[in-house]
Amino acid sequence: MHAPAITTYAFRPDLPQELELTTIGQAMRTFRPLLIEPSRAAFYHIIWVQRGHATHTVDFQSVALGPGSMLFVSPQRVHTFDATANYEGQVLLFTDAFFTRSEADRQFLRTTILYHDLLDIPLVQAEGVASTFGVLFGQLEAELAQPGDPYQQVVLQNLLHNLLLLAERARLQQGFRPLAKGPDLDYTELYRDLLEAQFRQLRLVRTYAAQLNVTEKRLAQATAKTLGKSPKELIDDRVTLEAKRLLVHTRASIKEIGFELGFDEPTNFIKYFRRQAGLTPIEFREMNPA
Repeated sequence: MHAPAITTYAFRPDLPQELELTTIGQAMRTFRPLLIEPSRAAFYHIIWVQRGHATHTVDFQSVALGPGSMLFVSPQRVHTFDATANYEGQVLLFTDAFFTRSEADRQFLRTTILYHDLLDIPLVQAEGVASTFGVLFGQLEAELAQPGDPYQQVVLQNLLHNLLLLAERARLQQGFRPLAKGPDLDYTELYRDLLEAQFRQLRLVRTYAAQLNVTEKRLAQATAKTLGKSPKELIDDRVTLEAKRLLVHTRASIKEIGFELGFDEPTNFIKYFRRQAGLTPIEFREMNPA
């Protein structure tokens, strides 16, 4: 028995490059039913609001967007566009496969403060540097309009990389404090990767620590210094987030959701969820109608 999955959308297969640039208006006209319903995307989003205001929802968090706001949404996060707001801007979409031409590219995407799952939802106020971003978006648009040739992907990837670097710089200049690099962050990121892959089946810290070849104490030191949380708290956070997603964004029964998340008995899942969220699964579902 498995809970129905939240819909995950792959990148459009009809495009010559796994990079797409469109306006918010065009995206809403073409894909409105998809965008206003909670879903996961298997690719990266950059949403740049240039006029108007809107509220974007990312994993139960409301993000206020206004002129100059640039929102970065990583793959697999459940999010929705604002169905009622009148706002204009641009949406840039791209995949891992498009961006990662080298190991350095892969490492950049994995650690950038724009798409780091250990941190808050990345929002950059680009109003002060709008002209710079406008030039890059314009160059991307112009290159995409050209006939494809052997240089196109490299040109597009370089423009995208520059855009991400400038956005990261802007976020730092706006007071964001990144996590300190070092062994503690390395262990925490490796733990995060294992947790993301195994949280449905595995909730024992010692097993994760063994996979990392470190002691539970050393792993706890790393996560405490990096995030102020214990490894067990990070497990509970991840399981609870997925439970909330399934409760609100699917019609699965409490039993199905509990089984999907590794609970043999519904009562065990109900007790666990209430301990973490302060509500029973049914109460949370009723308070958060889809």
